[in-house]
Amino acid sequence: MFDVRAFLSYLTNAYLLEGVVVTIGLTVVTMIIGLILGTALALMRMSKNAALSGFAGIYIWAFRGTPLLVQLVLIYTGLPQVGIRLGVLASALLALSLNEAAYLSETIRAGFNGIPKGQAEAAKALGLSRWHTLRLVLMPQVARLIIPPLGNSLNGLLKATSLASVISLEEVMRRSQVLMQEKFEVLELYCVAAVYYLILTTLWNLVQVRLERHYGRGYAEPGWQPLPIQARTVEAV
Repeated sequence: MFDVRAFLSYLTNAYLLEGVVVTIGLTVVTMIIGLILGTALALMRMSKNAALSGFAGIYIWAFRGTPLLVQLVLIYTGLPQVGIRLGVLASALLALSLNEAAYLSETIRAGFNGIPKGQAEAAKALGLSRWHTLRLVLMPQVARLIIPPLGNSLNGLLKATSLASVISLEEVMRRSQVLMQEKFEVLELYCVAAVYYLILTTLWNLVQVRLERHYGRGYAEPGWQPLPIQARTVEAV
């Protein structure tokens, strides 16, 4: 029978809250690394250099086509076979970052494709270098376009960190499992873990809304249409 008192006590359990901190840290660091690698992969994928484009295509194909769980296990147990030994945290960060980069690269590439080509051509006509065109003209517009799918990616990543429990990383899910083995209160602890994830994703949704408003300033609201020129002329007269 579900024990409400145990459920409420676990919500403020220090051991589980430390796991929540680990989950947040793992998510944030993975997203930062994933964005850096994903941007590089997107630029490589759009490159006219066949070698760079081909490498990026194969990378994306491999990491999007295999389960994250398999990638975690291969990195944690496979790399030591070739003399590369990583700790649990480093293995989780590496696997999650490499996997996230593959997905983010396609999101970022779609953002670039959503920008009219005239933007880059106008920047070139003004004498801007490729770097300045990328940093000052293209990236701000890409950021606005990719925020909604990026928010979904971070939500998914936050929950995907639970897979790191299979290699014994003590994030919130792993610590919940440890307590389950000790207390045998499985349902209560799973419900607590679900509440933690729900709170974290809700907080991120609030941040995402603010980001969308910030980067959407200066753009028309969806559904807004200007008055026809003739109508405005008549009104002006």
